[in-house]
Amino acid sequence: MTGLHLSSLTLSHFRSHLGAKLELDARPVAIHGPNGAGKTNILEAVSLFSPGRGLRRGAAQDMVRRPEGLGWKLKGVLQSLHQLHEVEIWSDAGAARQLKVDEKTASQLALGRIARVLWLIPAMDRLWIEGADGRRRFLDRMTLSFVPSHAEVSLAYDKAMRERNRLLKDQVRDGHWYVAVERQMAEAGAAIHANRQMALEQLQSAQGEAETAFPTAELELTQTEGEMPADVDDFREALSESRFRDLSAGRTLVGPHRADLYGVYAAKGVPAKDCSTGEQKALLVSLILANGRALKRDFGAPPILLLDEVAAHLDADRRAALYDEICALGSQAWMTGTGPELFAELGERAQHVIVTDTDGASKVDQV
Repeated sequence: MTGLHLSSLTLSHFRSHLGAKLELDARPVAIHGPNGAGKTNILEAVSLFSPGRGLRRGAAQDMVRRPEGLGWKLKGVLQSLHQLHEVEIWSDAGAARQLKVDEKTASQLALGRIARVLWLIPAMDRLWIEGADGRRRFLDRMTLSFVPSHAEVSLAYDKAMRERNRLLKDQVRDGHWYVAVERQMAEAGAAIHANRQMALEQLQSAQGEAETAFPTAELELTQTEGEMPADVDDFREALSESRFRDLSAGRTLVGPHRADLYGVYAAKGVPAKDCSTGEQKALLVSLILANGRALKRDFGAPPILLLDEVAAHLDADRRAALYDEICALGSQAWMTGTGPELFAELGERAQHVIVTDTDGASKVDQV
């Protein structure tokens, strides 16, 4: 058996879930129930089976079920290509998250080698019209799906930049103090930029290959100020030349942390930020599907998709088209909605889960 999907998932004291267990196959998972019942909490649990902080970007202590505060645990059996992996993720009383893969302590990078998880949540609907920070996170999430080491490179860059910013704030003018930290920034920053460009090329290629009901986007990596140097030496030189200006600002003004993702609705030639709300949503769906197609080619299996309340924001034709695309892709897509009618077009192509709230605890039933 090949592919990528969770064949079982167990939640214990996680968010609103006192305890729940799902036994699954590779088909999409349609989750429905009233607002506040705990549907998105299941998607968040699945998102933790990939590197990073999950779809809500929450701290471990935020995921503890209240009022007990005992800590939480997730267990899953992950089918990854030709192998099965037992994954355990937990936090003791709000302490830092811990991870085991096949009963051995593992790193986030190790998890990134066996799992690919992408998501689209309502908070991302304003992606094109809000600040560049959200678009960078969106791009980095897609980049991470192709290059699991992107997370480590990003951490190295952030650490080096914090050290350089501390020197700038302290008004240190002796260039010798900057040489080592700027070299670290240049090496990590050039890698971040190269990874992002590669991811965009993969996405553009995957969009161009598909016949889809969703509009394609022309994507460009831009800088909010100036230009991003192309290689390590050029970036190191740019940092050196920018010191005087950076000293005045008290922070680093050049680098991949100043990048932005610019998108255009290809068929209309209209910037994504100027499109209608429905068009912006459709562009996001298109990018997630393109990411999935590119990963299927690159990783060998389509990613697990998490689509929170996606059906409620699409008309019936686009909703049916989305389900057809997901099934053609072969992805185990976890989708939430308030009622079963939102998933009627899926029929037996999906497995169905009902989530309700009973006395303050989420109750999960498989249909």
